[in-house]
Amino acid sequence: MHSAPISPFAVFRNRNFTLLWTAQLVSTVGSALTSLAASILVYRATGSALSVGLMLMATAAPSIVLGLIAGVFVDRVDRKRIMLIADIVRAALVVTIPFLVTSNVVWLYVIVLLTSCVGQFFEPAQASVLPEIASDEELAAANSLMAISSFGATAVGFAASGLLAQISLDIAFYLDALTFLFSAGCIFFTRVPSVQAEGATRVVTIFRNMQSGFRFLFGSQILRSSYTLLPIMGISFGLTNALLLPFATRALHATEFEYGIQEGLTSLGFVLSSLLMARYADRLPAGQWLTISFVGMGLAQIVYSQLSSVTLAFFFVTLSGFMNAPSVVARQLILQRNTPREMRGRVASVFFVTRDVSFLIGMGLTGLADLTGVRELFFIAALMILVPGILVLFLPGLGQPAAQWKQVIQLLRTAPTAPAAQVLRLATPADIDALALRFGALAALSPTDRQMLATHSTVLYAPAGSTIVRFGETSDAAFIVMQGSAIAGVEEGGGTRWLETMGEGDFFGEIAALSGQPRTANVLAQEPTTLLQVPAQTLRHLMTYPGISQIVRVKFYERLSRTNLNDLPRFAGFDQATLRELRVEPAPT
Repeated sequence: MHSAPISPFAVFRNRNFTLLWTAQLVSTVGSALTSLAASILVYRATGSALSVGLMLMATAAPSIVLGLIAGVFVDRVDRKRIMLIADIVRAALVVTIPFLVTSNVVWLYVIVLLTSCVGQFFEPAQASVLPEIASDEELAAANSLMAISSFGATAVGFAASGLLAQISLDIAFYLDALTFLFSAGCIFFTRVPSVQAEGATRVVTIFRNMQSGFRFLFGSQILRSSYTLLPIMGISFGLTNALLLPFATRALHATEFEYGIQEGLTSLGFVLSSLLMARYADRLPAGQWLTISFVGMGLAQIVYSQLSSVTLAFFFVTLSGFMNAPSVVARQLILQRNTPREMRGRVASVFFVTRDVSFLIGMGLTGLADLTGVRELFFIAALMILVPGILVLFLPGLGQPAAQWKQVIQLLRTAPTAPAAQVLRLATPADIDALALRFGALAALSPTDRQMLATHSTVLYAPAGSTIVRFGETSDAAFIVMQGSAIAGVEEGGGTRWLETMGEGDFFGEIAALSGQPRTANVLAQEPTTLLQVPAQTLRHLMTYPGISQIVRVKFYERLSRTNLNDLPRFAGFDQATLRELRVEPAPT
């Protein structure tokens, strides 16, 4: 008898996630109010598509200057504090708009620009926090539900702005300020693990951290491929976002209220699709979702660009929003599952900066609609979104995902009969030095502890297809990948479930090593792989270092939480002292 699948809404049992989700839901309603109200205000004053594009450019421009620096601070400063301060400052800025814009519309550009500057710190902080408050098993549902809170709230905000445009746009700005304060209140009560930064935050340190973030991103095949899609995607999105209002009024002859309805329906389609992604995101590899999303979205927008009927336009903007959700969720999962905790702020910022710069270019091109035609330019933007969908089929790590998925599943099924990894030799200090370049937390070890780690550890060699650990076996050792890659999976419900892929610098086996319980998964070498085998006693000593302890604790609970519920009873005998140690934050040193 098979157990029923876990509801994607089960993540709401996690109090911290619920608070973060609610904060985003409410603040996004307010931000959508301001965004649309500001666009309408500028368009009323100027009647120019270029002016609308310039206003939207003000939201993205700060990313060029602050984006990468913000990512470094997110990896070095308490992320909860960053989000709190950002919300309070943005509330103070937005509430001044109705008072200042009456004297000169330029004030609207200035305040939008400043608000976006503050947002540069909030966005990577929030993206970095989510994998820490949601387990790996919950992560797909968590990202989908966060997307719903963002884009679903946008639908409410846009629709409300369309109505407020008929009454008073000032109300939209006051409501936005209140929503930022409400968001700050939710974040205040959210428990977020603190970041342990090494060394003082100086200018030299900031630039070194930025460089390490770039090196990691471009050294990861799947992150590099995902990043390659951003420029074309961003330019297309920048164009279509800025063109939607001029297109609605000029090509469709729609009212401002009908324009607000279109924006709302786009978000409604996104919400409906995100609900499906919350349950099915892990059914297909990310590359397949990206192709489905970009191609579907591009085709819907091509048809939309040729319409003259407002009623038909409502349907196709809803369809476009529906097709957008899979790519948003897939990109977030790629970023979060392939980036270590201590790098997430920097890597996320590189993605956000590139996205915003591309948006800027796209929005800047909106002015061409005043010279040529809004319909023609929208059609070109729709064609562009097809390009990333095609590129995904060929990019390493993303291309041909179905074949890769099948190969991994077939390999995992051989675990019971596959040959075991071989002991190669005793470890040396040179091995530890080389591994510290891949597993950065080891760089904090004292010379004495580096020697101790080398003395007590063993280097293993696992040929491609060999088994490193088997489900159910007992062992007191953990493993760190030195070269190559390994895959983890379990037999479940008559099938095989792929849990994760681990590359150089990743570790596994900590659950069995620290708890003394049997192995929770099969791990096989995906390619010829060299590993450092670390005894449990040595691992415990390494965890006296706060940086290592934090990483091991987070991974421990991520992996334990995604274990099949049918297996949980056999973990009831976990050493409770061990679990308490892993729950407690390490004392500062």
